[in-house]
Amino acid sequence: MRKTPDAIDRHVGARIRLRRNMLGVSQEKLAEGLGLTFQQVQKYEKGTNRVGASRLQHIAAILDTPINYFFEEAPSPSACAIAHQDDTPTLLLTSKDCLALARAFVSIKDETVQQKVLSLVRALGSGKAAPDALEDWV
Repeated sequence: MRKTPDAIDRHVGARIRLRRNMLGVSQEKLAEGLGLTFQQVQKYEKGTNRVGASRLQHIAAILDTPINYFFEEAPSPSACAIAHQDDTPTLLLTSKDCLALARAFVSIKDETVQQKVLSLVRALGSGKAAPDALEDWV
């Protein structure tokens, strides 16, 4: 029987990924600094493997952040009892593509263009965007 990752382990892993992506550090580079394989870093980031205290301290040093960073906005103990909580906010903050999209979006200075981009993304996400709706963007 396979055990579901604990909510705190997933949260800590997601924060490791977030910080690593913010700094532009690859999984390979972090793994190298820890003396591990990048696959082990992947397991930490998914929450599949629990990060020990000394290892977390080493990760914090490599990523130049205090240890408490990894526990900010962590689910409460009562929330941890819920096995399948919505991880959408965590996924948004830890996805490399989402971070790139957010950086590009905030670099748009024209508020009208920002609103059009937002409308386009919403339409694409809903699946209701017809191919001709994209003509203004090509």
